Amino acid sequence: MTESVLRVEGLKTELEGSGATVRAIDGVELDLRRGETFAIVGESGCGKSMTALSILRLLPETGRIVAGSVAMEGTELLSLPEAAMRGVRGRRIAMIFQEPATSLNPVLTVGTQVAEVLMRHAGLRGEAARRRALDLLDAVGVPDPARRLGEFPFQLSGGLKQRVMIAMALAGEPDLLIADEPTTALDVTIQAQVLDLLRALQRERGMSILLITHDLGIVARMAHRVAVMYAGQIVEMAERGRFFSAPQHPYTLKLFAALPGAGKRGGQLAVIPGQVPPLTGEFAACRFAERCEFAFDRCRSATPAWAALGEGHEVRCFLRETRRAEPLGSGRAPSAGPAGAPLASGESGAARAKPLLAVRDMKVHFPIRRGLLRRTVGHVRAVDGVRLDLAAGRTLALVGESGCGKTTVGKAILQLVRPSAGAVSFEGVELTALRGEALRKRRNEFQIIFQDPYASLNPRMRVADALGEGMMALGTETDHVAVERRIDELLAQVGLPREAKYRYPHEFSGGQRQRIAIARALAVRPKLIVCDEPTSALDVSVQAQILNLLKSLQRELGLAYLFITHNIAVVEYLAHDVAVMYLGRIVEAGGAEEVLRSPKHPYTQALLAAVPRIEAAGEEEFARLEGELPSPVNPPAGCHFHPRCPSATAKCREAYPEAVRLSPTHAVNCILYREQTNGG
Repeated sequence: MTESVLRVEGLKTELEGSGATVRAIDGVELDLRRGETFAIVGESGCGKSMTALSILRLLPETGRIVAGSVAMEGTELLSLPEAAMRGVRGRRIAMIFQEPATSLNPVLTVGTQVAEVLMRHAGLRGEAARRRALDLLDAVGVPDPARRLGEFPFQLSGGLKQRVMIAMALAGEPDLLIADEPTTALDVTIQAQVLDLLRALQRERGMSILLITHDLGIVARMAHRVAVMYAGQIVEMAERGRFFSAPQHPYTLKLFAALPGAGKRGGQLAVIPGQVPPLTGEFAACRFAERCEFAFDRCRSATPAWAALGEGHEVRCFLRETRRAEPLGSGRAPSAGPAGAPLASGESGAARAKPLLAVRDMKVHFPIRRGLLRRTVGHVRAVDGVRLDLAAGRTLALVGESGCGKTTVGKAILQLVRPSAGAVSFEGVELTALRGEALRKRRNEFQIIFQDPYASLNPRMRVADALGEGMMALGTETDHVAVERRIDELLAQVGLPREAKYRYPHEFSGGQRQRIAIARALAVRPKLIVCDEPTSALDVSVQAQILNLLKSLQRELGLAYLFITHNIAVVEYLAHDVAVMYLGRIVEAGGAEEVLRSPKHPYTQALLAAVPRIEAAGEEEFARLEGELPSPVNPPAGCHFHPRCPSATAKCREAYPEAVRLSPTHAVNCILYREQTNGG
């Protein structure tokens, strides 16, 4: 694996801003070999995606490449005319973009968009193109591909849209695949399938992959070599083994220290102070110096060159010219948390206390209407008999695949979606019985933080207006002076300056916008907050800030969180209790220690096995959960999981299993344990 497929030398890309030129890429150099996966990691805004766009010459109108070389197997891409470059894109180099919703054409069907690629790069048309499109969709795990070919992007979930993007990228059988955060929108089970697919295709075709991601677990399982990017420049590069055993740049060490996990749940996650410096000027010093705890005078007066550490490991750091950082886990590495720190026990007194929230047999069924008279012909059983308990001051994590009903549970608890059946009791008050003004008076007691803060904040409202709106509407503050005082308190609580209240959402970073969303939820002094994937789109360093903030607010204010997520590391760090959901029902629930350390349901075991972990760096195979989530319109008879379960028996098809109590706080809906209990 020594033949070079892509060689980038001295690449510099500039963007013309309103007031100054942004040096987005400043001298990037990399050499991608045939059949290898080369990963680039770093914070948002560091230049990862811009590097990929520069390679493909897909820059925005204000962007231009001012220096450097991009050569693919001897062909200089920067000197090719645009007509020739169109033959390179999709055929020799394909790209999977991070946002499939904006990358797919909303007015063309899935089949039309895949067929376009096949016609352009494979010369296939008609029935041949349709058969190949079906094969591609099936290969990337799209359920019922024949039906999906005729659907439009808006009819697909985020995960399905991403899989369609991957199918389109693979249609031309490229030599190099650029994957820009390809699994951000996917669950861990589907993520494992997609990554396994990419690696299998890589082995079959000798395809190279340039992987852009902020998930170090994925890097550990996929990459052969790793580059860390900061402020438009690569600051560390190494083979995977050396990178994960002994990272050297202070910025890289901080990224590792910011990772959540069970071993760190007793304390605060490490954060990187400050922000990425503006890229509007030339750097005459180390770009990370102002945020580095190890910086000394030379770091602030000179630009570090590459320091070779041997065996392909290089770093831009003056500190490493004289001494190296110790391996992770040696006791002095920043990432070392309290080793063996236990997860929160589900059997604490708090867990057995009278719950703040009690959900009993809650169902949410959406009618399917067809025909001229819009008659109901069926129901989507999004939530089909959920039972949950959440005590004050605790965090209940709700995990499961996309489409299992997690978000609908959160909305139904808050009565944003009315349950079809069941009970939702909050402090002993039945919320499903409240209507109109009676429900509005209790709205301040439970709030929600959405996954995408940019979409949930009104772009035309200043921060002060967004925070004050709920207080005035729900009457938690009675006059404008009190509202202004409360806004200042909220901004201080979430770590934003007072001046932020005069700005609009587009003027903030993603992490800052999420802080604003948290402040808005806190504005009316709630007792319960539903957190719907609040950190899934954030960098590791920003995620650490948000998790620290949520934990400190819970400690100070006694908040209860229903935390909806697919990030198991976040669950290990934050959750006291865990509920695992599959196709509208809870299949296992208990204390975090019980569920995560000793999972009993086959689905829970599959979820945890699919999580890519740094500790598993270099392992060749992913633990895969075969098959797809069945349709909630027509769920399987008996146990809903039996079509995908490796332990299924004939009895699993007969009736849905009742809950089996394994401890005072741990329950599982699985016939395997019912038989063991009855037999023992």
